Amino acid sequence: MSVRQSYDHELEALRQDLLTMGNFVGEAIQQAVQSLIKQDVELANQVIAGDDVVDSMEIDIEDKCMVLIATQQPLARDLRIIGAAMKISTDLERMGDHAYDIANVALRLADKPPLKEFIVIPRMAELAQQMVNDALDAYVRLDTLLAEQVCEADDEVDRLYDHVFRELLTYMIEDPRNISQATQLIFVARYLERIADHATNICEWTIFLVTGQRMRKKSI
Repeated sequence: MSVRQSYDHELEALRQDLLTMGNFVGEAIQQAVQSLIKQDVELANQVIAGDDVVDSMEIDIEDKCMVLIATQQPLARDLRIIGAAMKISTDLERMGDHAYDIANVALRLADKPPLKEFIVIPRMAELAQQMVNDALDAYVRLDTLLAEQVCEADDEVDRLYDHVFRELLTYMIEDPRNISQATQLIFVARYLERIADHATNICEWTIFLVTGQRMRKKSI
């Protein structure tokens, strides 16, 4: 195997590590939301325990990136591949943190009667998860068009967050006894909105990887 072939093999391994991490995080998000809706304490604890796995994955990817930079001294597109991988792993780790946060809310609300039927929050979760899946797909395929579509989808998640916030605020105003639970659900909606933002970031890094052009990143 030539030096270049060996290097390409390492870059492909790095990409596969990112996909493995992304799939793990995507499943954690789904499980966290399900643990909230179904008041499933065991599932919530499973998500919480998995957060350490996500953290370890990020550290491993960062270490591999630093070794590649130190040993290969990459330039141009190769350097963008490695730099984007480091940034994407950070976004995935933060998504994992938000899945952890949602699972903690699920534990806090597990013994309480639901304030209302879950409708908008599951829809937010569905959209955010689809954005994560599409963002990873765009990264793998280097598909800038799909990446741009994911960025545009973020507006709908923002709209749903505003809807949830206003609705739950009304519940709190109508009955102060709802304040604690409604506040926790607002946190959940906010975590989902941030997950969508991180999916957008992954797409922006994909666009940078392909074009070399930076997009303005959202504040998270």
